[in-house]
Amino acid sequence: MTEPLILTLSCADRPGITANVTGFLFEHGCNILEAQQFNDRESDRFFMRIEFDPQSSRREDLRADLAAYAARMEMEWNLVRRDRPRRVLFMVSKFDHCLASLLYRWRIGELPLEPVAIVSNHPREAISHTHIGGVPFHHLPVTKDTKSNQEEQVRAIARDTGAELVVLARYMQILSDQQAGHFAGKCINIHHSFLPGFKGAKPYHQAHARGVKMIGATAHYVTTDLDEGPIIHQDVEAISHADNPDDLVRKGRDIESRVLAEAVRLHLEERVLMNGQRTVVFKG
Repeated sequence: MTEPLILTLSCADRPGITANVTGFLFEHGCNILEAQQFNDRESDRFFMRIEFDPQSSRREDLRADLAAYAARMEMEWNLVRRDRPRRVLFMVSKFDHCLASLLYRWRIGELPLEPVAIVSNHPREAISHTHIGGVPFHHLPVTKDTKSNQEEQVRAIARDTGAELVVLARYMQILSDQQAGHFAGKCINIHHSFLPGFKGAKPYHQAHARGVKMIGATAHYVTTDLDEGPIIHQDVEAISHADNPDDLVRKGRDIESRVLAEAVRLHLEERVLMNGQRTVVFKG
């Protein structure tokens, strides 16, 4: 039995692309299981994601023919096995609710990942509520003077473990431009999204003092612009006058965990394509 593959691609928009791509797969004996496309009028770009069963096609021959076809069509493309778990490195500070959620979802088979390491700027005891199990844990303290060396250690761990994705699961340190650039497109962060916005210490307490009626969370790719990278997933939740600061913190933990988990799932399933500073997200 062959293992399904996922093809993602983008190119300049023009008539007939969908027919061409599906025709190519048909000619190679492939059976399409799911297909989604998007034509962006603003950028004049075409985006597509296809899950398919290669059936009788040899993966090596298919990839070679696809490379030649994509070159003729001037396409950016990627072809991966659908069911292969992606290797993920998690980074966390003291707030471990997002990490706990991700590890739980991994253990029950909801997220197709293999956790290769957990890096924290605090000792393991600081996240004692999370069941880490046998996932390797690295305590890498960071100060202004040691930041460069600490980030180099993180890069080494990612390299040595073959990490394909870095998830900042409430890692409360700002990555340097060098670090953000190194993990570009492969690092996801989560932060609260208030309407209006609050920064600094105790944002939920600030929001309560202001009487907000809506809180939310945003998961995005990390860039050199703090908390302004391409957005993958967002959600909001209504707040009432009866909610106290502890209620906001509790609801905030829940929505942050949900939003980050969904963003990670979308990335792992190859459902997120870059479109300049924005993303095309094929839900599924």
